[in-house]
Amino acid sequence: MIDHFSFDQRLGIPLPELTGDWEEYSKETQQEILLYWEQIRGSIPDRIADLEQEINQKQEQLSNENDFPRSCQLNTDIADLASIINDLWLWYRANQTLSTKLHQ
Repeated sequence: MIDHFSFDQRLGIPLPELTGDWEEYSKETQQEILLYWEQIRGSIPDRIADLEQEINQKQEQLSNENDFPRSCQLNTDIADLASIINDLWLWYRANQTLSTKLHQ
């Protein structure tokens, strides 16, 4: 599946990277892509839970931080993690249509 997915460092998961129209792929390849995506998609909630845990740790650090520049950095880190979570949820929900094709 390396040909059809590339690892996204920011999100921490492989994302589909299809070079042609869906119909150009054989039924077998389509099925393999969908099965692989379903595995990745199933891991997204766990990835989100890990990021939420990081946010909670940083919020705890922030509540005890007296150094203003460090507080700003923690806020930036929290915002970045929240943005990643948002993007992961978008991938999780937007690609439910791919997952329904798998079951047809």
